[in-house]
Amino acid sequence: MAKLAFVGAGNVELTRKILSDLMSSPELAGTLRVALHDIDPARLATAETLARRLDAETAAGAVIEAGTDREAVLAGADFVICQIDVGGYDAALSDFEIPCRYGVRQTVGDTLGLGGIFRGLRAIPVLLGLARDMVRLCPQAWLLNYTDPMATLCAAVVAGTPLRRVAGLCHSVRDTHALLADLIGRELGDIDFLTAGLNHQAFVLRFESGGQSLYGDLDLVMADDPELRSHARAEIYRRFGYFPTESSEHAAEYVPWFLPHEKEVLRLDLPLNESLRRRARKLDAYERLRGALAAGEPVLARWKHFEMASEVIHSMLTGLPREVQLTLPNDGLIDNLPPSACVEVPARVDGGGISPLPVGSLPVQLAALNRTFLNVVELTMTAALEERRSAVYQAAMLDPNTSATLPLAAIEAVCDELVQAHAAFLPAGITRGETG
Repeated sequence: MAKLAFVGAGNVELTRKILSDLMSSPELAGTLRVALHDIDPARLATAETLARRLDAETAAGAVIEAGTDREAVLAGADFVICQIDVGGYDAALSDFEIPCRYGVRQTVGDTLGLGGIFRGLRAIPVLLGLARDMVRLCPQAWLLNYTDPMATLCAAVVAGTPLRRVAGLCHSVRDTHALLADLIGRELGDIDFLTAGLNHQAFVLRFESGGQSLYGDLDLVMADDPELRSHARAEIYRRFGYFPTESSEHAAEYVPWFLPHEKEVLRLDLPLNESLRRRARKLDAYERLRGALAAGEPVLARWKHFEMASEVIHSMLTGLPREVQLTLPNDGLIDNLPPSACVEVPARVDGGGISPLPVGSLPVQLAALNRTFLNVVELTMTAALEERRSAVYQAAMLDPNTSATLPLAAIEAVCDELVQAHAAFLPAGITRGETG
């Protein structure tokens, strides 16, 4: 049987989607062993009840186990699905409230910016521990990571542990392709896409049908739609020539041109503190699912497309080839980005594993944007691996939104407050204030 270990299984909506996909696949009947782990016993119990209910609804014949002992859950795993949220809602609230007092605006705060930096600093120690456990307990397993900041965490695992079978999964490329097809009134399957860059800052390099670019069609649609033009990602597309994959509320955080400017925030209708509203909706969804389980209602999720981890696992187990957009170590995949980076590229997935498709060089302006993004990624990773607060300061000083908002002394001050707020989750050297 193929063993699937869910770390952070209490993120039950994602657990539900993945298990619904795999347990509904007739070719996998009787082949799945599902091991669930979470540090929250109540959420773990909900995830276990959910998994057993899904198994009953689909007659999948899966073996279900759950526990708070991570090593037991990992032992012998073939796939480890990571969906953790270190610090939870309270930590995220601090990520927004403390910078806000200094005048720093954020929207999602999970990738770059002060929120992304400190989310990464909290998660890196946990991911490193998980990866080291995998090397001991399931050395052939793939780590399929959903946790943000994706580029930071995947690169930290590669730099800080011997684990190399790590892939990051995110919906942004899939969603962007669907959006573009819808905007120009084409069927998704009729369009040839090539998209690459970094997770949350990739670009649609090829957008064609029959060898002809469809960007002209997109320009005509945008010219007739003032509302469509008044988004941050549309502004980036017009100036840089390629459509970005991330939503405007995300994309606005990675550059200095929008959030520091009140008029731009209003003009582009940027949703400040959006992440907190999303978290509230996830808490509501969790309670609704608990209610459905208690009432004995069906909980099988029926989606138009497989969840991304489901695609990867299904293709590896059945041999059915798929192309999936993944974040992977930059081993010759994008020539003009650093080899130490983890980049987002298309990959062929089948019974032989994951085979990323080399992209070559990005257009110079896109590579320049990505390298600015990577400055923050690399320094956040350095701060965690070397346990050095000076690198935390430097990551924030080089962050486009933070540096466009605050002077240097204020950047150090806000970082110090955030370190104090998150001390329980951070590497010891950072909390002690070691500067290296």
